Amino acid sequence: MAGVVVGSSNARIGIQAAIDILRDGGNALDAAVAAIKLIEDSLEDNSVGTGGIPNLIGQVELDASIMHGKNLASGAVGAVKQYPNPIEIARKVMDVTPHVMLAGEGAELFAKHHGFKPAELLTDDAREMWRKRIEEGGPSQQRIEEDRYELFNQAVADWAKMLHKEIYGTTNVIVRDDSGDIVTAVSTSGWGFKWPGRLGDSPIIGAGNYADNRFGGAACTGRGEMAIRSATAHSVIMYMRHGKSLGDAVHEAMQDLSHLQDPYAERSNTMNIVAMDRNGNVTAASTSESATYVVQTTDMDAYEERTRTHVPLT
Repeated sequence: MAGVVVGSSNARIGIQAAIDILRDGGNALDAAVAAIKLIEDSLEDNSVGTGGIPNLIGQVELDASIMHGKNLASGAVGAVKQYPNPIEIARKVMDVTPHVMLAGEGAELFAKHHGFKPAELLTDDAREMWRKRIEEGGPSQQRIEEDRYELFNQAVADWAKMLHKEIYGTTNVIVRDDSGDIVTAVSTSGWGFKWPGRLGDSPIIGAGNYADNRFGGAACTGRGEMAIRSATAHSVIMYMRHGKSLGDAVHEAMQDLSHLQDPYAERSNTMNIVAMDRNGNVTAASTSESATYVVQTTDMDAYEERTRTHVPLT
């Protein structure tokens, strides 16, 4: 099946842009970047790009990755501040460097060198969410300004309280074009109130993102540390490589997580996976009973929102 775009539920913001590119004969790479960029720029979503929830000290840090299934080319950036579209920077890393991942100041220097424009990422709404969290979970704002390490001490003493269980999210898309090329792309501002410099699975090829034209593509959202430990996105592809169907491969990758001990994975939607096989068939799974994802093909007038298969981690 050609021209399929599948993504997390917030991908609906950018999915039409991807479809328009595919209908005009464009490729999966351009379509995936276009979809993610619109989500990064949207203020409707506080888990990606501009307006993302800041880290522990009030800075917005962004992560992104992209992978081309044709030749396994990959690019990723992590802990990027001041640049609102990390997916474009990740693509540039893939296109013009011998590297796969750049992080922090190095990624920002790379972005500046290639003409990407800095911008303020912390919106008033996101700043207010941060201030409220600090007031509830840490020392007073005045004390933070006097001694920021007091806040660090508070976080280390009670990670479960400071790493707010309701504030983390990601966006991802998988696109297949008329040539059969599959591209996966992921972008996030990470877990709200995270330790500065924390990277989840989103910028890590094999953990939150993987594509291989021979078998398919997969991408994850949720508790990134668990996906890193289990190489979840790659596991989906590997299970298909060894003969499992798309649905069975995703189910098996989800079940792999049940063997991990993680005291911070108490939410019902600890992990979410979207996946596509090499023929363009799609599916998605979640530890939540009510999680959704969106799908659209070039012959569909609008995207379709579907319920993910529920796979509890028992």
